[in-house]
Amino acid sequence: MDAHAPSETTPEAADLVREETIGRVRRLTLVDVKRRNLLTSEMMAALDEALERAARASDVRCVVIAAEGPAFSAGHNLKAMTQHYGDPDGGRAYFEQLFDQCSALMYGIARNPRPIIAEVQTVAAAAGCQLVAACDMAVAAQSARFGTTGVTFGLFCSTPMVPLSRVVDRKAALEMLMTGDLISAERAEKIGLVNHVVPDDKVTEETMALAEKIATKSPLVLQMGKEAYYAQIEKGLKDAYAHCSTVMVENLMTHDGQEGLTAFVGKRDPDWQGR
Repeated sequence: MDAHAPSETTPEAADLVREETIGRVRRLTLVDVKRRNLLTSEMMAALDEALERAARASDVRCVVIAAEGPAFSAGHNLKAMTQHYGDPDGGRAYFEQLFDQCSALMYGIARNPRPIIAEVQTVAAAAGCQLVAACDMAVAAQSARFGTTGVTFGLFCSTPMVPLSRVVDRKAALEMLMTGDLISAERAEKIGLVNHVVPDDKVTEETMALAEKIATKSPLVLQMGKEAYYAQIEKGLKDAYAHCSTVMVENLMTHDGQEGLTAFVGKRDPDWQGR
């Protein structure tokens, strides 16, 4: 956990992420339903700590990240972000800490020794879509939707672009990033963002079946194989996250970045000026 992570509210970790072990599978369920499982600093810290516990648990061989409520995760807390434009530095320190923490969480998923599967029943948007892309595998309900929606309100999804561009082809990734549109679960499967699309009432069953199948394998072999996979396919990942975190911050300091978020929170149309 980042000791210098930005503070928004201080709910208990158990109010954000529910942990349960079923056989050799650790289920981590995001339960901040009222806030649509936003990736606040507290949520990211709670999830990171839960993942670390799963990594240390000798009886855990696979991890599932699921969620309750109308969104798997709606991304970052835009309202809280706009409030920091009033900081003496215009919010720069807050934004740097927020995106550094988010990048560390996503990078940590790739480095976690346990296979991690996203179970998506609803909407995964912006950093929520990033979380899905960062997981090793994903199972989606037919009604699930996915999108890197930031460009719609003036914030290009630069850090979500890092895992997205590593799991889907270039043109599909750029279309998602440049339109901000939500795509269907079927489209997400076609472009490689998710592994399987199943009926809504079967998503937990199918996800657990996949996790339990993986959990029958040697945990050491899984750890070695996962580490080797990311070492060869994702070279430059840490540098990519560092770079894109900087881009996100710079984006937020522009007029259009500020205008887009302010307009979103104010429920009005933004006035783009290209600066």
